[in-house]
Amino acid sequence: MSLLWLTEDLIDAMGGRPIGTMPEGITGISIDSRSLKPGDAFFAIKGETMDGHDFATAAVKAGAGLLVVAEGKLPALGRLTAPMIVVPDVLVSLEKAGIAARARTKARVIAITGSAGKTSTKEALRHVLSQAGKVHASDKSFNNHWGVPLTLARMPADTNYAIFEIGMNHEGEIRPLVKMVRPHIAIVTLIAAAHLGHFKSLEDIARAKAEIFEGVEKGGVALINRDDANWALLSKLAKAAGVEKVAGFGEHAKAVYRLTNLALHPDHSLISAKIGGKEVTATIGAPGRHVVQNALAVLGAAHLAGADVAAAALALAGVSAEAGRGKRHVLTHPKGSITLIDESYNANPASMQAALALLDATPVEGKGRRIAVLGDMLELGSHSERLHAGLAELIARTRTDLILLAGPEMKSLAAALPDGSKIEYRTGADELKPVLLEAVGPGDVVMVKSSKGIGFSKLIDALVNAFPADAGAAKLS
Repeated sequence: MSLLWLTEDLIDAMGGRPIGTMPEGITGISIDSRSLKPGDAFFAIKGETMDGHDFATAAVKAGAGLLVVAEGKLPALGRLTAPMIVVPDVLVSLEKAGIAARARTKARVIAITGSAGKTSTKEALRHVLSQAGKVHASDKSFNNHWGVPLTLARMPADTNYAIFEIGMNHEGEIRPLVKMVRPHIAIVTLIAAAHLGHFKSLEDIARAKAEIFEGVEKGGVALINRDDANWALLSKLAKAAGVEKVAGFGEHAKAVYRLTNLALHPDHSLISAKIGGKEVTATIGAPGRHVVQNALAVLGAAHLAGADVAAAALALAGVSAEAGRGKRHVLTHPKGSITLIDESYNANPASMQAALALLDATPVEGKGRRIAVLGDMLELGSHSERLHAGLAELIARTRTDLILLAGPEMKSLAAALPDGSKIEYRTGADELKPVLLEAVGPGDVVMVKSSKGIGFSKLIDALVNAFPADAGAAKLS
Protein backbone atom coordinates (compact mmCIF):
# COMPACT_ATOMS: atom_id res chain seq x y z
CA MET A 1 0.00 0.00 0.00
CA SER A 2 1.35 3.43 -0.91
CA LEU A 3 2.20 5.90 1.83
CA LEU A 4 0.21 9.10 2.24
CA TRP A 5 2.98 10.77 4.25
CA LEU A 6 6.56 9.92 5.05
CA THR A 7 6.75 10.27 8.82
CA GLU A 8 9.69 12.70 8.67
CA ASP A 9 7.73 14.95 6.31
CA LEU A 10 4.70 14.89 8.60
CA ILE A 11 6.86 15.76 11.61
CA ASP A 12 8.45 18.63 9.69
CA ALA A 13 5.07 19.94 8.53
CA MET A 14 3.68 20.02 12.06
CA GLY A 15 6.85 20.92 13.93
CA GLY A 16 6.18 17.96 16.21
CA ARG A 17 8.38 16.01 18.63
CA PRO A 18 8.68 12.28 17.88
CA ILE A 19 8.62 9.70 20.67
CA GLY A 20 9.35 6.03 20.09
CA THR A 21 10.35 4.08 17.01
CA MET A 22 8.68 5.78 14.09
CA PRO A 23 7.31 3.93 11.05
CA GLU A 24 8.59 4.94 7.64
CA GLY A 25 5.26 6.56 6.92
CA ILE A 26 1.51 6.45 7.31
CA THR A 27 -1.15 5.22 4.88
CA GLY A 28 -3.94 7.52 6.07
CA ILE A 29 -5.15 9.97 8.70
CA SER A 30 -8.00 9.37 11.12
CA ILE A 31 -9.63 11.31 13.95
CA ASP A 32 -12.04 8.48 14.82
CA SER A 33 -10.74 5.24 16.31
CA ARG A 34 -13.86 3.40 15.10
CA SER A 35 -13.11 4.00 11.42
CA LEU A 36 -9.31 3.97 11.70
CA LYS A 37 -7.49 1.58 9.37
CA PRO A 38 -4.21 -0.16 10.17
CA GLY A 39 -1.30 2.11 9.30
CA ASP A 40 -3.23 5.36 9.82
CA ALA A 41 -2.00 8.20 11.96
CA PHE A 42 -4.53 8.93 14.71
CA PHE A 43 -4.93 12.63 15.48
CA ALA A 44 -6.33 12.94 19.01
CA ILE A 45 -8.43 16.05 18.47
CA LYS A 46 -10.27 17.53 21.44
CA GLY A 47 -13.82 18.45 20.43
CA GLU A 48 -16.69 20.13 22.23
CA THR A 49 -18.04 16.90 23.70
CA MET A 50 -15.24 14.33 23.32
CA ASP A 51 -11.48 14.25 23.58
CA GLY A 52 -9.59 12.05 21.11
CA HIS A 53 -6.95 11.34 23.75
CA ASP A 54 -9.54 9.23 25.57
CA PHE A 55 -9.58 6.91 22.57
CA ALA A 56 -5.83 6.60 22.06
CA THR A 57 -5.77 3.04 23.42
CA ALA A 58 -8.61 2.05 21.08
CA ALA A 59 -6.69 3.59 18.18
CA VAL A 60 -3.60 1.54 19.00
CA LYS A 61 -5.70 -1.63 19.18
CA ALA A 62 -7.18 -0.75 15.79
CA GLY A 63 -3.68 -0.68 14.30
CA ALA A 64 -2.72 3.00 14.31
CA GLY A 65 0.76 3.50 12.86
CA LEU A 66 1.37 6.44 15.16
CA LEU A 67 -0.50 8.88 17.38
CA VAL A 68 -0.49 12.67 17.22
CA VAL A 69 -1.12 13.91 20.74
CA ALA A 70 -1.01 17.14 22.74
CA GLU A 71 1.95 17.86 25.01
CA GLY A 72 -0.36 18.51 27.95
CA LYS A 73 -1.98 15.08 27.61
CA LEU A 74 1.28 13.14 27.53
CA PRO A 75 1.37 12.17 31.25
CA ALA A 76 -2.03 10.47 30.94
CA LEU A 77 -0.76 8.42 27.99
CA GLY A 78 2.32 7.13 29.76
CA ARG A 79 1.35 3.46 29.52
CA LEU A 80 1.13 3.52 25.74
CA THR A 81 4.18 2.25 23.87
CA ALA A 82 2.96 3.26 20.41
CA PRO A 83 5.04 5.83 18.49
CA MET A 84 3.78 9.38 19.00
CA ILE A 85 4.27 12.82 17.55
CA VAL A 86 3.80 15.32 20.37
CA VAL A 87 2.52 18.80 19.50
CA PRO A 88 1.19 21.81 21.42
CA ASP A 89 -2.30 21.58 19.86
CA VAL A 90 -3.53 18.64 17.76
CA LEU A 91 -6.09 20.57 15.69
CA VAL A 92 -3.55 23.28 14.87
CA SER A 93 -1.10 20.55 13.84
CA LEU A 94 -3.75 19.00 11.58
CA GLU A 95 -4.13 22.42 9.97
CA LYS A 96 -0.37 22.61 9.45
CA ALA A 97 -0.38 19.18 7.82
CA GLY A 98 -3.22 20.31 5.58
CA ILE A 99 -1.38 23.46 4.55
CA ALA A 100 1.71 21.38 3.76
CA ALA A 101 -0.38 18.96 1.68
CA ARG A 102 -1.78 21.89 -0.28
CA ALA A 103 1.72 23.27 -0.84
CA ARG A 104 3.06 20.00 -2.27
CA THR A 105 0.20 19.25 -4.68
CA LYS A 106 0.01 20.18 -8.35
CA ALA A 107 -3.72 19.42 -8.46
CA ARG A 108 -6.38 21.73 -9.83
CA VAL A 109 -8.22 22.71 -6.67
CA ILE A 110 -11.96 23.44 -6.54
CA ALA A 111 -13.81 24.81 -3.51
CA ILE A 112 -17.61 24.81 -3.18
CA THR A 113 -19.93 26.74 -0.89
CA GLY A 114 -23.58 27.77 -0.95
CA SER A 115 -26.79 27.49 1.02
CA ALA A 116 -27.81 24.26 -0.74
CA GLY A 117 -26.29 21.79 -3.16
CA LYS A 118 -22.71 21.81 -1.84
CA THR A 119 -22.40 18.11 -1.15
CA SER A 120 -24.37 17.03 -4.22
CA THR A 121 -22.22 19.24 -6.46
CA LYS A 122 -19.04 17.97 -4.82
CA GLU A 123 -20.06 14.34 -5.32
CA ALA A 124 -21.03 14.95 -8.95
CA LEU A 125 -17.67 16.63 -9.55
CA ARG A 126 -15.89 13.73 -7.87
CA HIS A 127 -17.68 11.35 -10.22
CA VAL A 128 -17.16 13.19 -13.51
CA LEU A 129 -13.55 14.25 -12.88
CA SER A 130 -12.58 10.70 -11.97
CA GLN A 131 -12.83 10.02 -15.70
CA ALA A 132 -9.98 12.50 -16.25
CA GLY A 133 -7.54 11.79 -13.44
CA LYS A 134 -6.98 11.03 -9.77
CA VAL A 135 -9.57 12.84 -7.65
CA HIS A 136 -9.46 13.69 -3.97
CA ALA A 137 -12.60 15.13 -2.35
CA SER A 138 -14.14 15.80 1.04
CA ASP A 139 -15.65 12.77 2.74
CA LYS A 140 -19.37 13.11 3.55
CA SER A 141 -19.99 16.74 4.56
CA PHE A 142 -16.55 17.40 6.06
CA ASN A 143 -16.79 21.15 5.53
CA ASN A 144 -16.03 22.81 8.86
CA HIS A 145 -13.02 23.89 10.96
CA TRP A 146 -11.78 20.31 11.38
CA GLY A 147 -13.27 18.72 8.24
CA VAL A 148 -11.47 20.99 5.79
CA PRO A 149 -7.95 20.61 7.26
CA LEU A 150 -8.55 16.86 7.64
CA THR A 151 -9.49 16.61 3.96
CA LEU A 152 -6.42 18.64 3.01
CA ALA A 153 -4.08 16.54 5.14
CA ARG A 154 -5.51 13.36 3.56
CA MET A 155 -4.78 14.59 0.01
CA PRO A 156 -2.26 12.34 -1.79
CA ALA A 157 0.66 14.15 -3.39
CA ASP A 158 -0.20 12.81 -6.86
CA THR A 159 -3.80 14.10 -6.90
CA ASN A 160 -4.92 15.63 -10.21
CA TYR A 161 -8.18 17.22 -9.05
CA ALA A 162 -9.03 18.19 -5.46
CA ILE A 163 -12.55 19.17 -4.43
CA PHE A 164 -13.37 20.81 -1.11
CA GLU A 165 -16.73 21.61 0.40
CA ILE A 166 -16.68 24.66 2.70
CA GLY A 167 -19.65 25.42 4.94
CA MET A 168 -20.51 28.02 7.51
CA ASN A 169 -23.09 29.00 10.11
CA HIS A 170 -21.66 32.41 10.94
CA GLU A 171 -19.74 35.24 9.34
CA GLY A 172 -15.98 34.74 9.29
CA GLU A 173 -15.99 30.92 9.26
CA ILE A 174 -15.18 30.41 5.57
CA ARG A 175 -12.28 32.87 5.47
CA PRO A 176 -9.64 30.84 7.38
CA LEU A 177 -10.65 27.61 5.68
CA VAL A 178 -10.43 28.88 2.11
CA LYS A 179 -7.05 30.41 2.82
CA MET A 180 -5.83 26.89 3.60
CA VAL A 181 -7.49 25.40 0.50
CA ARG A 182 -6.37 28.14 -1.95
CA PRO A 183 -8.68 27.04 -4.79
CA HIS A 184 -8.20 27.72 -8.47
CA ILE A 185 -11.99 27.60 -8.88
CA ALA A 186 -14.47 28.79 -6.24
CA ILE A 187 -18.12 27.80 -6.74
CA VAL A 188 -21.16 29.37 -5.06
CA THR A 189 -24.13 27.10 -5.73
CA LEU A 190 -27.00 29.15 -4.32
CA ILE A 191 -27.85 31.76 -1.70
CA ALA A 192 -30.94 30.85 0.31
CA ALA A 193 -32.47 31.22 3.77
CA ALA A 194 -30.30 28.63 5.46
CA HIS A 195 -28.85 29.72 8.83
CA LEU A 196 -30.95 32.90 8.53
CA GLY A 197 -31.23 32.87 12.30
CA HIS A 198 -27.58 33.99 12.42
CA PHE A 199 -27.98 36.72 9.78
CA LYS A 200 -30.22 39.73 9.18
CA SER A 201 -30.81 39.10 5.48
CA LEU A 202 -30.01 36.96 2.45
CA GLU A 203 -27.57 39.68 1.42
CA ASP A 204 -25.65 39.11 4.65
CA ILE A 205 -25.56 35.38 3.92
CA ALA A 206 -24.21 36.16 0.45
CA ARG A 207 -21.47 38.33 1.97
CA ALA A 208 -20.47 35.52 4.32
CA LYS A 209 -20.42 32.98 1.47
CA ALA A 210 -18.35 35.41 -0.60
CA GLU A 211 -15.45 34.92 1.82
CA ILE A 212 -14.63 31.93 -0.38
CA PHE A 213 -13.27 34.33 -3.01
CA GLU A 214 -10.61 35.64 -0.61
CA GLY A 215 -8.56 32.46 -0.97
CA VAL A 216 -8.71 32.07 -4.74
CA GLU A 217 -5.29 31.66 -6.34
CA LYS A 218 -3.99 34.32 -8.70
CA GLY A 219 -5.51 33.72 -12.12
CA GLY A 220 -8.34 31.70 -10.57
CA VAL A 221 -12.06 31.87 -11.28
CA ALA A 222 -15.23 32.56 -9.31
CA LEU A 223 -18.02 30.34 -10.67
CA ILE A 224 -21.36 31.75 -9.50
CA ASN A 225 -25.03 30.87 -10.03
CA ARG A 226 -26.08 33.42 -12.68
CA ASP A 227 -29.78 32.83 -11.91
CA ASP A 228 -29.34 33.74 -8.24
CA ALA A 229 -30.81 37.06 -7.13
CA ASN A 230 -27.49 37.80 -5.40
CA TRP A 231 -25.42 37.33 -8.57
CA ALA A 232 -24.52 41.03 -8.86
CA LEU A 233 -23.42 41.27 -5.23
CA LEU A 234 -21.42 38.04 -5.36
CA SER A 235 -19.74 39.07 -8.61
CA LYS A 236 -18.83 42.44 -7.12
CA LEU A 237 -17.42 40.82 -3.97
CA ALA A 238 -15.40 38.34 -6.02
CA LYS A 239 -13.75 41.16 -7.94
CA ALA A 240 -13.17 43.11 -4.74
CA ALA A 241 -11.36 40.06 -3.36
CA GLY A 242 -9.01 40.14 -6.34
CA VAL A 243 -10.52 37.38 -8.43
CA GLU A 244 -9.68 38.25 -12.01
CA LYS A 245 -12.32 36.15 -13.76
CA VAL A 246 -15.98 35.72 -12.79
CA ALA A 247 -18.16 33.25 -14.70
CA GLY A 248 -21.84 32.47 -14.29
CA PHE A 249 -23.74 29.21 -14.75
CA GLY A 250 -27.46 28.85 -15.24
CA GLU A 251 -30.31 29.64 -17.59
CA HIS A 252 -29.64 33.38 -17.74
CA ALA A 253 -28.85 34.69 -21.22
CA LYS A 254 -25.52 36.09 -19.98
CA ALA A 255 -24.39 32.91 -18.24
CA VAL A 256 -21.01 31.71 -19.50
CA TYR A 257 -22.10 28.11 -18.86
CA ARG A 258 -25.67 28.31 -20.10
CA LEU A 259 -28.57 25.87 -20.15
CA THR A 260 -30.15 25.89 -23.61
CA ASN A 261 -32.65 23.05 -23.39
CA LEU A 262 -34.15 20.95 -20.62
CA ALA A 263 -36.43 17.93 -20.29
CA LEU A 264 -37.24 16.84 -16.73
CA HIS A 265 -38.22 13.22 -16.11
CA PRO A 266 -39.19 11.43 -12.87
CA ASP A 267 -35.82 9.70 -12.48
CA HIS A 268 -33.43 11.72 -14.68
CA SER A 269 -33.07 14.88 -16.77
CA LEU A 270 -31.93 15.59 -20.32
CA ILE A 271 -30.10 18.84 -20.96
CA SER A 272 -28.32 20.81 -23.63
CA ALA A 273 -25.90 23.51 -22.57
CA LYS A 274 -23.29 25.89 -23.98
CA ILE A 275 -20.03 24.96 -22.26
CA GLY A 276 -16.78 26.55 -23.39
CA GLY A 277 -18.46 27.85 -26.52
CA LYS A 278 -19.65 24.39 -27.57
CA GLU A 279 -23.08 22.79 -27.39
CA VAL A 280 -23.08 19.82 -25.03
CA THR A 281 -25.88 17.33 -24.39
CA ALA A 282 -26.11 15.19 -21.29
CA THR A 283 -28.31 12.83 -19.34
CA ILE A 284 -28.24 13.54 -15.61
CA GLY A 285 -28.79 10.39 -13.59
CA ALA A 286 -30.54 12.12 -10.67
CA PRO A 287 -33.86 13.98 -11.15
CA GLY A 288 -34.85 17.54 -10.28
CA ARG A 289 -34.41 21.07 -11.62
CA HIS A 290 -32.06 21.92 -8.75
CA VAL A 291 -29.84 18.99 -9.78
CA VAL A 292 -29.68 20.45 -13.30
CA GLN A 293 -28.37 23.70 -11.83
CA ASN A 294 -25.69 21.81 -9.95
CA ALA A 295 -24.77 19.92 -13.13
CA LEU A 296 -24.16 23.21 -14.95
CA ALA A 297 -21.71 24.17 -12.20
CA VAL A 298 -20.05 20.77 -12.57
CA LEU A 299 -19.63 21.14 -16.33
CA GLY A 300 -18.36 24.69 -15.90
CA ALA A 301 -15.82 23.61 -13.29
CA ALA A 302 -14.70 20.67 -15.46
CA HIS A 303 -14.08 23.08 -18.35
CA LEU A 304 -12.19 25.54 -16.16
CA ALA A 305 -10.11 22.71 -14.67
CA GLY A 306 -9.03 21.61 -18.14
CA ALA A 307 -10.90 18.30 -18.13
CA ASP A 308 -12.57 16.79 -21.19
CA VAL A 309 -16.05 18.38 -21.13
CA ALA A 310 -17.57 15.76 -23.45
CA ALA A 311 -16.40 12.99 -21.13
CA ALA A 312 -17.69 14.90 -18.11
CA ALA A 313 -21.08 15.36 -19.75
CA LEU A 314 -21.25 11.65 -20.55
CA ALA A 315 -20.35 10.80 -16.96
CA LEU A 316 -23.30 12.81 -15.59
CA ALA A 317 -25.51 9.84 -16.47
CA GLY A 318 -23.85 7.99 -13.61
CA VAL A 319 -24.63 10.65 -11.02
CA SER A 320 -27.09 9.46 -8.38
CA ALA A 321 -28.68 11.12 -5.37
CA GLU A 322 -27.04 10.54 -1.99
CA ALA A 323 -28.75 9.23 1.14
CA GLY A 324 -30.62 12.10 2.77
CA ARG A 325 -30.28 14.18 -0.38
CA GLY A 326 -32.88 12.74 -2.72
CA LYS A 327 -31.93 9.07 -2.73
CA ARG A 328 -34.80 6.89 -3.96
CA HIS A 329 -35.94 3.57 -2.60
CA VAL A 330 -38.49 1.34 -4.28
CA LEU A 331 -40.15 -0.45 -1.39
CA THR A 332 -42.59 -3.32 -1.50
CA HIS A 333 -46.05 -3.22 0.00
CA PRO A 334 -48.05 -6.49 0.12
CA LYS A 335 -50.27 -5.05 -2.60
CA GLY A 336 -47.73 -3.19 -4.72
CA SER A 337 -44.76 -0.85 -4.42
CA ILE A 338 -43.94 2.42 -2.65
CA THR A 339 -41.49 5.04 -3.93
CA LEU A 340 -39.56 6.67 -1.09
CA ILE A 341 -37.58 9.89 -1.65
CA ASP A 342 -35.08 10.48 1.16
CA GLU A 343 -34.46 14.20 1.71
CA SER A 344 -33.89 13.87 5.45
CA TYR A 345 -30.41 15.38 5.72
CA ASN A 346 -31.06 19.11 5.42
CA ALA A 347 -33.85 21.62 4.86
CA ASN A 348 -34.32 25.31 4.13
CA PRO A 349 -37.02 27.09 2.10
CA ALA A 350 -35.13 26.71 -1.19
CA SER A 351 -34.44 23.00 -0.74
CA MET A 352 -38.02 22.45 0.46
CA GLN A 353 -39.26 23.97 -2.79
CA ALA A 354 -36.98 21.69 -4.81
CA ALA A 355 -38.06 18.60 -2.85
CA LEU A 356 -41.77 19.39 -3.22
CA ALA A 357 -41.26 19.87 -6.96
CA LEU A 358 -39.54 16.50 -7.08
CA LEU A 359 -42.47 14.89 -5.27
CA ASP A 360 -44.91 16.54 -7.67
CA ALA A 361 -43.01 15.28 -10.71
CA THR A 362 -42.85 11.66 -9.53
CA PRO A 363 -45.72 9.55 -10.89
CA VAL A 364 -47.86 7.45 -8.56
CA GLU A 365 -49.09 3.97 -9.41
CA GLY A 366 -52.78 3.10 -9.58
CA LYS A 367 -54.64 4.80 -6.74
CA GLY A 368 -51.43 5.88 -5.07
CA ARG A 369 -50.95 9.30 -3.47
CA ARG A 370 -48.20 11.85 -3.10
CA ILE A 371 -47.31 12.13 0.59
CA ALA A 372 -45.11 14.93 1.92
CA VAL A 373 -43.53 14.16 5.30
CA LEU A 374 -42.07 17.44 6.52
CA GLY A 375 -40.07 18.37 9.61
CA ASP A 376 -38.66 21.61 10.97
CA MET A 377 -36.19 23.77 9.06
CA LEU A 378 -33.64 24.76 11.70
CA GLU A 379 -31.54 27.90 12.27
CA LEU A 380 -34.06 30.35 10.82
CA GLY A 381 -34.29 32.46 13.98
CA SER A 382 -36.98 35.13 14.09
CA HIS A 383 -37.89 34.33 10.47
CA SER A 384 -38.86 30.75 11.31
CA GLU A 385 -42.62 31.13 11.79
CA ARG A 386 -43.05 33.13 8.58
CA LEU A 387 -40.89 30.80 6.47
CA HIS A 388 -42.56 27.64 7.76
CA ALA A 389 -46.01 29.09 7.12
CA GLY A 390 -44.86 30.13 3.66
CA LEU A 391 -44.45 26.48 2.67
CA ALA A 392 -48.25 26.32 2.41
CA GLU A 393 -48.07 28.32 -0.81
CA LEU A 394 -45.46 25.96 -2.26
CA ILE A 395 -47.55 22.92 -1.38
CA ALA A 396 -50.62 24.49 -2.98
CA ARG A 397 -48.82 24.52 -6.33
CA THR A 398 -48.28 20.76 -6.21
CA ARG A 399 -50.48 17.67 -6.37
CA THR A 400 -49.64 16.64 -2.82
CA ASP A 401 -52.44 14.48 -1.40
CA LEU A 402 -51.38 14.03 2.22
CA ILE A 403 -49.14 16.14 4.46
CA LEU A 404 -47.56 14.63 7.58
CA LEU A 405 -45.82 17.15 9.83
CA ALA A 406 -43.65 17.00 12.95
CA GLY A 407 -41.62 19.43 15.00
CA PRO A 408 -42.49 22.59 16.95
CA GLU A 409 -41.86 24.91 14.00
CA MET A 410 -44.15 22.92 11.71
CA LYS A 411 -47.13 24.07 13.78
CA SER A 412 -46.94 27.27 11.73
CA LEU A 413 -47.35 25.33 8.50
CA ALA A 414 -50.17 23.24 9.94
CA ALA A 415 -52.04 26.44 10.82
CA ALA A 416 -51.37 28.03 7.41
CA LEU A 417 -52.65 25.14 5.29
CA PRO A 418 -56.15 25.76 3.94
CA ASP A 419 -59.23 24.09 5.39
CA GLY A 420 -59.84 20.74 3.82
CA SER A 421 -56.15 19.88 3.53
CA LYS A 422 -55.39 16.32 4.53
CA ILE A 423 -52.78 16.76 7.25
CA GLU A 424 -51.56 15.05 10.39
CA TYR A 425 -49.34 16.86 12.89
CA ARG A 426 -47.28 15.32 15.68
CA THR A 427 -44.71 16.78 18.05
CA GLY A 428 -41.72 14.80 16.78
CA ALA A 429 -40.40 12.05 14.53
CA ASP A 430 -41.08 9.27 17.06
CA GLU A 431 -44.71 10.34 17.41
CA LEU A 432 -45.13 10.65 13.64
CA LYS A 433 -43.66 7.23 12.84
CA PRO A 434 -46.77 5.10 13.55
CA VAL A 435 -48.94 7.60 11.67
CA LEU A 436 -46.66 7.34 8.64
CA LEU A 437 -46.47 3.54 8.69
CA GLU A 438 -50.26 3.33 8.93
CA ALA A 439 -50.78 5.90 6.16
CA VAL A 440 -48.61 4.56 3.34
CA GLY A 441 -50.11 2.24 0.78
CA PRO A 442 -49.41 0.65 -2.59
CA GLY A 443 -48.61 3.07 -5.39
CA ASP A 444 -47.73 5.93 -3.03
CA VAL A 445 -44.80 8.29 -3.45
CA VAL A 446 -43.45 9.42 -0.07
CA MET A 447 -41.02 12.31 0.26
CA VAL A 448 -39.38 12.84 3.67
CA LYS A 449 -37.76 16.25 4.20
CA SER A 450 -36.37 18.00 7.28
CA SER A 451 -33.26 19.40 8.88
CA LYS A 452 -30.97 16.65 10.15
CA GLY A 453 -31.41 17.59 13.80
CA ILE A 454 -35.12 16.70 13.71
CA GLY A 455 -34.23 13.04 13.31
CA PHE A 456 -36.34 12.20 10.27
CA SER A 457 -33.76 9.62 9.20
CA LYS A 458 -35.63 7.41 11.71
CA LEU A 459 -38.66 7.61 9.45
CA ILE A 460 -36.59 6.50 6.46
CA ASP A 461 -35.29 3.53 8.45
CA ALA A 462 -38.80 2.68 9.65
CA LEU A 463 -40.19 2.60 6.11
CA VAL A 464 -37.27 0.60 4.72
CA ASN A 465 -37.60 -1.92 7.57
CA ALA A 466 -41.38 -2.19 7.26
CA PHE A 467 -41.38 -2.52 3.47
CA PRO A 468 -37.91 -3.85 2.58
CA ALA A 469 -36.87 -3.58 -1.04
CA ASP A 470 -35.05 -6.94 -1.09
CA ALA A 471 -38.04 -8.86 0.23
CA GLY A 472 -40.21 -7.09 -2.29
CA ALA A 473 -37.91 -8.02 -5.14
CA ALA A 474 -38.23 -11.64 -4.11
CA LYS A 475 -42.02 -11.42 -4.05
CA LEU A 476 -42.15 -9.75 -7.44
CA SER A 477 -39.79 -12.19 -9.11
